[in-house]
Amino acid sequence: MRNRGMKPWLIAMFLVLAMFAAACAEESTDGEDTGDDTGTEEEALPGEGMTACQVTDTGGIDDKSFNQTAYAGLEQAQEELGVEAKFLESSTPNDFEPNINAFIEQGCDIIITVGFLLGDATAAAAEANPDQKFAIVDVDFFDFEKGEDVVYDNAKELTFQTDQAAFLAGYVAAGMSETGKIGTYGGINIPPVSIFMNGWLAGANYWNETKGAAVEVLGWDGKDGLFTGDFEDQDKGRNTTESLLDEGADVILPVAGPVGLGSAAALQDAGEGSLVWVDTDGCVSVEEYCDLFLTSVMKNMNIAVYDAIASVVDGSFEGGLYSGTLENGGVGIAPFNEFDSQIDDTIKTEVEELQQKIISGEIVVADYL
Repeated sequence: MRNRGMKPWLIAMFLVLAMFAAACAEESTDGEDTGDDTGTEEEALPGEGMTACQVTDTGGIDDKSFNQTAYAGLEQAQEELGVEAKFLESSTPNDFEPNINAFIEQGCDIIITVGFLLGDATAAAAEANPDQKFAIVDVDFFDFEKGEDVVYDNAKELTFQTDQAAFLAGYVAAGMSETGKIGTYGGINIPPVSIFMNGWLAGANYWNETKGAAVEVLGWDGKDGLFTGDFEDQDKGRNTTESLLDEGADVILPVAGPVGLGSAAALQDAGEGSLVWVDTDGCVSVEEYCDLFLTSVMKNMNIAVYDAIASVVDGSFEGGLYSGTLENGGVGIAPFNEFDSQIDDTIKTEVEELQQKIISGEIVVADYL
C-alpha cells in the first residue's frame, strides 16, 4: 500500500508558518508595533496631582444630608477631573481651626469648609493665607461693625436660596395634610437652617391664602420655633417628632442633618405621617425610609462644590459670592417618589407654575411670612 502521509515539502511549509506566527506573537507581547494605532495609554486627567480637601461640620461625612452632599462634589471631581479628595471630620467646633490648619500645612489646592458655624475660622484662615484657596458652604462673609459685605479673593462663598424650594414643598405639604397641621424643627437657629423653615411656612401660608384654607404650621412662626440644639442626637429628633405628631402634624420637615433620622424612625414606628427631607433626595441618601418622604428640598451643594474645584483646576477660580436658586438649579425639590400617585395633578401643575413665578419675581417668598 502506498504511504498516504503528508509530503515533506508541505510539512516544511507548515513549520515556516508556525515559526512566523510565534515571532509575531512575541513581538506583540513585547509591546512593539502590532498594527493597532489606538494606543493603550489613558490620557491624563486635568486635575491629577491636585488635592481638594473638605472640613466637615459636626454632623460627620456620612450624615445622609449636609456634609455628605458636599462631599459628593469632591468625589465627582476626583472621578472626572483626577484630583485627590480628602476630608477631616469635626467632632466639635473646637476642631474647625485645627482641621483647616492641618489641610493648609498639607498644601491642599482648595479647602472646602462646610457650614455656617465654620465661618469665623474660614475667614481668619483666608485672611492669614492669601495664597490658599477656599470655598465655604452657607456663608456670605459680612462685617457687622461696618455693615458691609466682605469679599476675599481666595474664598468662594457658596450660598443657597433654599427658601424658594422649601416654599414649593410647604405648599405641597399643606395641600396633602389631612389634619390641617404640618410641622418643622431645626438643629440650631442659624440662617442656613431657618431659611428652610421660612420657605416651609411661606408655602403653607400661600396655600391658605389662595385656597381659603387654614393649615397650621407647628414648630416655626417666622422668628422662633423648635430646635434640638445640635446636628447629631437622633433621640432628640425622635422625641421632637413624636411631640409634633401628638399635636396633630402629619407632614414634618426636619432641618437638622442626621438628627432627622430620628424623625424617620419615629414615623416608621407610629405608622402614620410623612416627612420632607433636606439637602438631598432622601429616597437616594436614606433609601430605607423612602416610603416616608413626600419630597425633599434639594440644596445642590455637590454641584457648587464641584464647580469650585473645577475652577481651581482650569485656573478660573475667583473669590466672592455664589447663590444657588431655582433659576440656576442650585436648589429645587425632589420627585414625589412613592407619593406621586397620591398627589393631585392640579397640585403638580400649580407647583410648576409657582416655580416659574418665583423665578420671574412675581412671587417673593418673604412676602408670605
